[in-house]
Amino acid sequence: MIIDSAKLNGPCSCGRSHEMITKEAIIEPGCLKKLDLYMDKYGLTGKRAVIYDENTYHAKNIIHPAADQEIILDPSNLHANEIAVGKVMEQLEENIDYLVAIGSGTIHDTTRYCANDRKIPFVSCPTAASVDGFCSTVSAMTWKGYKKTMPGVAPVFVLADIDIIKEAPLYLALSGAGDIFGKYTALADWNAGHAITGEYLCPVIEGMTRDAVDAVRSCCTGLAEGDENAFEQLTYGLILSGLAMQLMGNSRPASGSEHHVSHLIEMQPAAFPFHSDALHGEKVGVGTILISRACHKLAEIEDITPYVHPYSMIPASQLESFYGPALYPSIVEENKKDCMEGATPEMLIKAWPEIRRIISTIPAPEELSALYEKIGAKKTLEDIEVPSEYLPQLLKFSPSARNRLTLMRVCWMLDIPELS
Repeated sequence: MIIDSAKLNGPCSCGRSHEMITKEAIIEPGCLKKLDLYMDKYGLTGKRAVIYDENTYHAKNIIHPAADQEIILDPSNLHANEIAVGKVMEQLEENIDYLVAIGSGTIHDTTRYCANDRKIPFVSCPTAASVDGFCSTVSAMTWKGYKKTMPGVAPVFVLADIDIIKEAPLYLALSGAGDIFGKYTALADWNAGHAITGEYLCPVIEGMTRDAVDAVRSCCTGLAEGDENAFEQLTYGLILSGLAMQLMGNSRPASGSEHHVSHLIEMQPAAFPFHSDALHGEKVGVGTILISRACHKLAEIEDITPYVHPYSMIPASQLESFYGPALYPSIVEENKKDCMEGATPEMLIKAWPEIRRIISTIPAPEELSALYEKIGAKKTLEDIEVPSEYLPQLLKFSPSARNRLTLMRVCWMLDIPELS
């Protein structure tokens, strides 16, 4: 399977012109053996550094392409953060012309950050279908404790070798499925923003993201059986979602309230005396069920008029107490130019019928839970090591983790009972 992403470049029916940096994505068995062929095709010459962690370096069916430098990171407590970046940059030779990431999400985010820092290109070679960020233009990092997007660069091309990907531990693929199912609520949030404020929405990008979800939904039951087509379709969905984000120029099509739940857990605010080692996609998958339940409860309100009040951010004193002194300044900076400024009660009331229709497109929480049960994915807060009593705080404070209009942020305009 080949995605010719270059054809998406240029003018779009939405009225804008999109730029696609990634030329091509190859998703097929054995394709990593063709790395040099594609290097020649896209004019990548000179010295290369290949970046792995020890797990991917020794993975089943792995191929070690010729390299002028190999950087192999210790996987123990390895995260996409300033520590991982430092480990790569202190080893990376000065005369390297391009980077090759052979690994999953952490290796990719670290590599793209370093490539951007050096102003050199990089190539993506996923070893697990675990996240949708392989084609991202930015690096999803936890920087000094705060989950944020950092400068990065999109890969010139992607080689997703299914012979390697299907041999990765199953929980990595289930994490990838969770990341994709988060698009149900992310797209609802994007459409809600469009309905309330007229926020830009591209039907082509939205359609790509829905196609990604459909591809994964159609095949995910075959993952546990090791079905090659299931892994190919999952990888296709993850890469297609990433390309949609690249066209958009940000993560709007793929990241909404469900991701903010995941981000908040990862940030470990002062009010959360627990730590979760769950993967990103596992947290997103659980977050999707939580947000689905909250949204469907919200949609039960036929007339929102009696509940609406002018928008206001959570009081600073509450935010400071919740996040603590280490994170609070970053939260203030993130929300400085509030995305909800200008959203009035009248705008929300007018958009309410459309918002209820949008929410109806989100699968019910019971449907999602049954699907997760069928494929063996994590589905509850307890599954991801989060005590359930923190659910109300997750729903209340998670919108502040990102300055983005979501249905949960809209709830800050409503006097309604808790949606948990």
